[in-house]
Amino acid sequence: MDVKKNLSELRPLIHLLIPLFVHWIAEEMTVSVLVDVTTNALCPGKTTCSEAIYLTGLQQTIVGIFKMVVLPLLGQLADDYGRKPMLLLTISTTIIPFALLAWDNSKGFVYAYYVLRTVSFIISQGSIFCIAVAYVADIVEENKRPATFGWITGLFSTAHVVGNILARFLPGEYIFEVSLGLLIFCPVYMKVFLFEAVRSDPRQDRRSSCWTAIFKVLQERYNSMRNAVTVVVSSTTMKRIAYVSFFYELGMSGITSVLLYYLKSAFGFNKNQFSEILMMVGIGSIFSQEPEYPVEMFRTFCWTLEILVLPLVHPLLGDKLILCIALLASIIYALLYGLAWAPWVPYLSASFGVIYVLVKPSTYAVISKASTSAHQGKAQGLIAGVQSVASFIAPLAMSPLTSLFLSSKAPFNCKGFSLLCASISLIISLCHAWLLKVDDSPTNHTDDNSEQIEAPLLS
Repeated sequence: MDVKKNLSELRPLIHLLIPLFVHWIAEEMTVSVLVDVTTNALCPGKTTCSEAIYLTGLQQTIVGIFKMVVLPLLGQLADDYGRKPMLLLTISTTIIPFALLAWDNSKGFVYAYYVLRTVSFIISQGSIFCIAVAYVADIVEENKRPATFGWITGLFSTAHVVGNILARFLPGEYIFEVSLGLLIFCPVYMKVFLFEAVRSDPRQDRRSSCWTAIFKVLQERYNSMRNAVTVVVSSTTMKRIAYVSFFYELGMSGITSVLLYYLKSAFGFNKNQFSEILMMVGIGSIFSQEPEYPVEMFRTFCWTLEILVLPLVHPLLGDKLILCIALLASIIYALLYGLAWAPWVPYLSASFGVIYVLVKPSTYAVISKASTSAHQGKAQGLIAGVQSVASFIAPLAMSPLTSLFLSSKAPFNCKGFSLLCASISLIISLCHAWLLKVDDSPTNHTDDNSEQIEAPLLS
């Protein structure tokens, strides 16, 4: 009965969920083949391509920097001008980059793809999901939203599975054509069937210029971050968990940015192996609802361990010990990849994903306990900002290091040396986690109400 009830609550959102589901499928089905396409175009006849690694790292860094401004700006525009126009804008940005690769996979077209895809990521990465969540909040009653968000997260993961199934069985030369057709379908369907959830706002400042809106967002972000820093530095626990989050994200983002290129160079993996691995990761994330990092092969088997065992051991172990165990698993994950001596070792390494996936829930729990109710948003927001900074710093070091050790100019034979270096960052994170004192009582602040309450990203 509960399942039927939850499904009935999704009925008003059907015209939102259909194009989103198709869009996520279309994007995911290109992930496994992009490594082959870029390597073949930029470094013909080679399995290692330093240029592709550098471009991917540069792309991740640029996107990370600009997203900090663009994401809240799009949120404000969605509040002022409506969810539908912003959804149409963000969901359409992927069409042109993939149209280029569907037309031609030559070197010039790949360069053009990277430029346009970077712009597309800046506008759409994260913002599509955030604006969709705001649309759901406009439609669904407050007490029913958690269940609805859970279904949407599961739908997101299901789309990843379907996308990788298509990538596994479709010939490589047809993947971009099929993806392009699906991507064009999404905004057309949304334009015709999706209704606007936000009524027109008669406020005079609604017609303010784009530059005024950008300045307003920057000012609000500055004030918000300044207040959040005050909250965090006043607590020993919060400062320590900030270090944990930074070094963990620095290591894991670095691994993620180069992992597929490393596997291709070291073991000759191609789009079939990538799609199989990503497919299994998606199946696991349907249940765990933590589709954060790719390549976790055995999550399908292990999710039951996380769901059934964690609630039993949490009262015995506590957040700190669970966090330390999860960070230790992430270190083993990185070390096994870096020292991988056979093609089956990456699959063994991936099995530790079911444990290290607990890092973020444990981190959120520690933050929640260490801050007062009035400062929850500020504290969580600042830690997310710390993670964002780490995520765009990591490729700056990992790209050249990975490129060097995958080339013939490596000072010694260890293709996974960059991943071993990333494990050092994870070890530092574990050391800070071990020094955590999670029993600190939240610190009360005497800020005025206007500074205690942080404006939501999408209200």
